[in-house]
Order: sequence, then C-alpha cells, then structure tokens
Amino acid sequence: MVILRAIEAEGYVGEISILRDYIQPKRPLRARRMTVRFETGPGVQRQQDWGQIVSVIGGREQTVHFAVNTLGYSRHFHVWATDSEDAEHTYESIVRAFEFFGGVPREVLVDNQKSAVIAHWVGMAVQFNPRFVDLAGQYGFLPKACRPYRARTKGKTERMVEYVKQHFFVRYRAFESLSHLNQLLEQWLQEEAIRRIHGTYKAEVAVRFAEEQAQLMPLPAVRFDTAYRERRFVAWDGYVDVRGNRYSVPASLCGQAVTLRITLAGELVVYDGEDARIARHQLQPARAGWQTVPAHHAGLWRTTLQVARRDLSVYEEEGQWN
Repeated sequence: MVILRAIEAEGYVGEISILRDYIQPKRPLRARRMTVRFETGPGVQRQQDWGQIVSVIGGREQTVHFAVNTLGYSRHFHVWATDSEDAEHTYESIVRAFEFFGGVPREVLVDNQKSAVIAHWVGMAVQFNPRFVDLAGQYGFLPKACRPYRARTKGKTERMVEYVKQHFFVRYRAFESLSHLNQLLEQWLQEEAIRRIHGTYKAEVAVRFAEEQAQLMPLPAVRFDTAYRERRFVAWDGYVDVRGNRYSVPASLCGQAVTLRITLAGELVVYDGEDARIARHQLQPARAGWQTVPAHHAGLWRTTLQVARRDLSVYEEEGQWN
C-alpha cells in the first residue's frame, strides 16, 4: 500500500493487483523465522505493545511513543501516540482501545513491563501490578502475561507495530502536535487500516471486526482513572512543588499532607486529608512562574499586615539623640 501511494503520486493509474503480482515473487527473498501461529475466537483476546519512532512534531525531531492494541480474531487495531511509556500512559492506551472498539475482550495479553507485571516466575503464578488488576476488575477482562523471553507470544500486535511504522509513518512524516498526529492516526485507521485484506484469512479486516465486535463485553459505566496520584506536604508559604513549578493551596493546609491528582492532559487537582478537593490548576512550565489563586492566601496576607503601629513622635524623640 505504501508503494502504491508513492507511485500514484508519480502518475501510476493501474490497479493494486498489478503491483501485487510484481511484488509477490520477491517476498520469499525476505528471511523469516519459523513460528506456530495461535489463533483465538472473536472477542476472546486483545494484545498490547509499544513502539517508538523519531518524527517531526511542531517543527522539531522527537521520539514518539505509540501504543498498539490488536484484537486477536479480526486483527483490527488501535494506535495512540504520546510522549511516554509509563504505567499511566499504558493504562490510558488500553482504555482508549476499548472505547475505540466499542467493547472489551475477555482476555488482555501484555508483555512483562512493570506497569502490568511485577514478577513472573517460571512454573509459578504471575504477580500483576495492583493498578493493572484494578483496571482488569473494572472492565471485566482476564489479565494474561507473555512467558518471559517469549515476546513472540503476542506476535499479532508486534506485527502491527511494524505495520504502523512502515505504512503510517512513511506516509506521514511531520505533525503540528501530538494531537494532530493522533487525529491523522484515527483517520488512517478508519479509512485504510481496517480496509486491508488480511494475509492469513484473505478477508477484509472490517468484515471480521463486525463479527468480533458483537462478541465483545460492554464498557463499564465509569471510565478507569489513569491520572497520576502523588503525596506532597504543603510548604509554610502555602504552595506545593510539582514538576519544577509551585502551585497555591489554601493557607489553612500549610505543613499538612495533601494528595495530588495529575491527569495526562496536565490538570492538577489537590485533595486534603478528607479527600475533599481544595485546589485546581493547569500545569505550567517553570518559566511561567508560580501559579497562585489569590483567595488561597488571603488569610496569610491579613496576618502579615497586622504589624505594630508607633506614633511618629517616637521617631522625633529618637532623632534628638543623634
């Protein structure tokens, strides 16, 4: 498909079948590893993996991390590009994929990254990350981990990582922002990726996805919270330090511990010891300066302004001794 788009831009007007006939004899020249393919029924399994690529975002090169979630039966997949592969972004990619598919498969197969697997002993049970277990419980799927050193267990989604690199990131090479990149990804998934003919089944992915979607479990009523959670102590000047900048909280909490909730979109919400929301900010770079809500520190200012008043005659008397 990438070659077809390229030669169409050069004026090619023929059918893709002619191009396939030309390429087919050359495919055996590529070295392949022998493997046994494991297939699952519709709605049974979804595989997840991360890929990386250097691309141009907002006029400068940077590493783009993209999560690929693939349904085992139909091979329909979802891609989400971001700037990190940490646990919170991993959970967000899984939730976004469920929402994109319109349902939840019965199993989710992951690699042994710490966001999902704490420990995996040969011949023993897997110890999953508690937050990943919470995610599984809320959405009703069974968490499964690949055997150590056997990443090809989730070969379906690994293949899709390469597919995204060789198709989407060859066709699109520069983006205004990560948001723009994800908009183009969603469009490409719906207009092209789902229309491809799968090599194993010789059927359009969209047709098999229609069969699989009907077998997916429904989404829960409440979305899983993928935000960061952190504990901080409020400084005596009524601010908390967060990612290189400072943010105000009510002065009554000076010296006390608070909980921070930081969304992937950069919203900071502060909760007191009773889990009541007491402040909200949008994260800003350090160069933007400290972020202050005047009402938070009104009490501090009143205390500061209560200074002793002295009659001016005192200073006149003092001056007589000079």
